[in-house]
Amino acid sequence: MNKNFNLNKFMFFIIIIMSTLYSISSNSWINIWMSMEINLMSFIPLMLMINNLLSTKSMITYFMIQAIASMNFLFIILIKTIQFKWFNYFNQSIPLIIMNLCLLTKMGMVPLYQWFPITMKNLNWLNCFILSTWQKIIPMVTLSYCMMYPIILMSIIFSSIISSIMNFNQNNLKILMSLSSINHMSWMLSTMLINMNLWLFYLTLYAILNYIIMMSFNNSNIFSLMQIYMMKIPPLNKMMIMINLFSLGGLPPFLGFLPKLLTINLLLINNNYLIIIILLTTSLINIFIYLRITFSSFMIINYEMKLSTNYNYMNNIVYLFSLINSFWLIIITVMYLLN
Repeated sequence: MNKNFNLNKFMFFIIIIMSTLYSISSNSWINIWMSMEINLMSFIPLMLMINNLLSTKSMITYFMIQAIASMNFLFIILIKTIQFKWFNYFNQSIPLIIMNLCLLTKMGMVPLYQWFPITMKNLNWLNCFILSTWQKIIPMVTLSYCMMYPIILMSIIFSSIISSIMNFNQNNLKILMSLSSINHMSWMLSTMLINMNLWLFYLTLYAILNYIIMMSFNNSNIFSLMQIYMMKIPPLNKMMIMINLFSLGGLPPFLGFLPKLLTINLLLINNNYLIIIILLTTSLINIFIYLRITFSSFMIINYEMKLSTNYNYMNNIVYLFSLINSFWLIIITVMYLLN
């Protein structure tokens, strides 16, 4: 039974990867839409493999939002392909606006972002990682083919602001990570406006950081901030979690600061000062929240609770990556001096 379960899981993972690769290599709108639907239908069984009511609710929410966005996306594609005579009376920018809104919705960005934290809240950590990273690739790449600057700019601004404000007084770690994902998507969309290579670098580094943090939470069986505060976690392990959180927030000199530094430099070259100010302000808010979590966690480090006696020690990969997070700036400086 367990062998069949793992085989099915592996098969759906392969389909998700192949559908994504097919989409980004396709030159047809219909093929892109088909790959998005295959990707959707492959991810839903992974959500249902955790057999409980909450995961089913998340699956229904995710499916409805994605289906509605895909339906509108397909409608615009068909209209542009067939080129009805009556369509010529409309402004040619209208279909692009609708396509942009559909793709932003599928990514969980403003204007329709509410479904994303709700869905993430009831998933396991592995599915949270897939939803917040890999499932964003097809919409983002497709958006790069048809993006309208005013729509993307408004989405970047409001997504970063709303995600930072909603982080205050948030206790659920999965919702916290979903809001962090929305904020990072704002940074990635900013890079997409100018340089796709930097977008790919940012996405790759964000995915690595996200995976390390979420697997740390998964190994520790942590789902809320109260557990970080109250569980009898060794100080070193707790410090590793906080280092990775700081890196995800982009606090220098941690590794997560590097893609943000490159993004800021690129935006400065192109005189996008408004985006820089808003992104930096919202990032500072997120860093402040992470710092508050850290201080609160270490202030009550000796507190004990009877219900929190079980703890799974993190593997060595988490420790290694945390060290790289901490000392990457020193390592790069030494390598530069040696050359």
